[in-house]
Amino acid sequence: MKQNLGIFLVALSLVVQLNAAPAKPLFSENFEKAVLDKVPEGMLVLDGEFAVKTEGGNRFLELPGAPLETFGVLFGPSQSADVTVSARIHGTGKGRRFPVFGVGLNGVSGYRLQVAPAKKALDLYKGEELKLSVPLVWESGKWTQIRLSVRSLNSGGFAVVGKAWQEGAAEPAVWAIQHTEAEALPPGRPSIWGNPFSGTAIRFDDLTLAPADKMGN
Repeated sequence: MKQNLGIFLVALSLVVQLNAAPAKPLFSENFEKAVLDKVPEGMLVLDGEFAVKTEGGNRFLELPGAPLETFGVLFGPSQSADVTVSARIHGTGKGRRFPVFGVGLNGVSGYRLQVAPAKKALDLYKGEELKLSVPLVWESGKWTQIRLSVRSLNSGGFAVVGKAWQEGAAEPAVWAIQHTEAEALPPGRPSIWGNPFSGTAIRFDDLTLAPADKMGN
């Protein structure tokens, strides 16, 4: 009887865990209630004429198509590890010119996951240093979902992982970028980045910073 009760309690515990609500995001912004032609309060524009715009009933944060420099915005609370930043980003190519855009963690000098359509690549940078690059198929004019995570490893050190996929495609089951970091990263705010090399605007939407579990290896 006691053994059956124990099995029942274990099974019940698993059911509760499977049906538990996901952890509440540390930050979330979809711009639907944001004031047009401004930047939402609490966001820190590092450079660039970012402003909330609207099209087809959807609001988003837009970076104009000029000048052709790299611009960024910091948002959300400062964190060091065990978090995931996500964003939807829309860019268009023009002739042989393409935008570059991405998300970051750990502040300006931290990690940045960047879509580079001209290279057909997804790049991971630490500050200005390229750490890893993998192939990426990108189609102009579609929204791209980008996700970057920094997680503690149970064995010590940290894993920096990332992926990107476009609207209409399923989320990849595995991380496209997988990098190991031995040293602890300093706390810093998450970020979005864009360089409108194509001379067309870059749009950002559905910014999220969420807790992330440690990784087993």
